[in-house]
Amino acid sequence: MGILRAMDPVRLGLAVRALRRRRGWTQAQLGERCGLSQSAISRLEQGEGDRQTIAAVARAVESLGARLRVTVLAHAEDLDRLLDARHASLVDRLATLLRDAGWLVAPEATFSVYGERGSIDLLAFHPRTGALLVVEVKSAVPDVQATLAGIDRKARLAPVVARERGWRVTSVSRWLVLPDDRTARRRVAQHETTFRAVLPGRTVEMRRWAKAPGGPAAGIVFVSDMRPVGARHRIRPAAA
Repeated sequence: MGILRAMDPVRLGLAVRALRRRRGWTQAQLGERCGLSQSAISRLEQGEGDRQTIAAVARAVESLGARLRVTVLAHAEDLDRLLDARHASLVDRLATLLRDAGWLVAPEATFSVYGERGSIDLLAFHPRTGALLVVEVKSAVPDVQATLAGIDRKARLAPVVARERGWRVTSVSRWLVLPDDRTARRRVAQHETTFRAVLPGRTVEMRRWAKAPGGPAAGIVFVSDMRPVGARHRIRPAAA
């Protein structure tokens, strides 16, 4: 299945070529990093991205320190705002959870390390133990391999980012945070073997670990992005 036809494959190809050349890589070198052949990279750069899968193109783009964004339109209405709002809500809820557990939290921690650029959705540091936590927040479960590769890259660079903030790191942990809904849980279940191999922990275990970090941890945390609205409170009768 090809990429959505609404994408401009020529512009995509030019972007990939520009990012690759800025790093000084050959097409073959980029292919080695993202699991594609040199000829596949060549076709991508020549404007044939619409003939390759979204997963393949996303891997190439991620390897270059960038992100592939595919925009969905419904009734001529851009849904980016809706998705961004949900992402922001998840980040906010998790930041609150970690701060309450004694962590220092830096949302959208940008980095430029060894020529690799990007941002970490949420970077957290536990002063008492020196634990560093890299959090990738997704409002929906995207391509599994690209997501795991992205988390691995950020976890590798995170200690450098932390040192720039004056944080003395003793261990690096990683979380993938997803909305607590049926769709996300079903998607994780479909790829349970892959996820368990890289992110074995789950919500209860990871939240317990966050209260008293003891060495590196990796897992998936499901977080509700809905705040209680109109909660009812029992009114006690006045004392006689």
